[in-house]
Amino acid sequence: MGKAYLSLGSNVEPERHLRAAVAALRERFGDVLLSPVYRTRSVGFDGTDFLNSAAVIDSDLDPLALNAWLHALEDAHGRDRSGPRFSDRTLDIDIVLYDDRVMQGPGNLRLPRDELKHAFVLLPLAEIAPDMVDPRSGRTLAALWREHPDHDTPSHVVPLP
Repeated sequence: MGKAYLSLGSNVEPERHLRAAVAALRERFGDVLLSPVYRTRSVGFDGTDFLNSAAVIDSDLDPLALNAWLHALEDAHGRDRSGPRFSDRTLDIDIVLYDDRVMQGPGNLRLPRDELKHAFVLLPLAEIAPDMVDPRSGRTLAALWREHPDHDTPSHVVPLP
């Protein structure tokens, strides 16, 4: 149905959960274009560092069905949704962009996702899809990253064994 641009993150046993998430994405969707993995500080709370990455998949699911599938994957990895919105996470996978769709709802599904403004989402996506155009701004991910306040801040790439 379309190309989905995903943000992946974890700060609880992050290597294990990210490796398993990528394996599940490959098993379900085939080829996965994966960005480098970056170590980033927690945003919105005082917690351990996150490992963040981005992936691009060709999805046969519409955004609502894909979002539900991703939530089930998070849940299978022990994602706890009962606490505060900003908290430690075993696995967090969000659809940031889905083709050039713009939509809001139902629930927390928003395309493009507002978190695109954060370096931990934008940098990995700009690495693997620099020419993708944000349908709200009309600008490429590469251009958005070049103008981001954290653009000149050193990034810490982490190998994902």
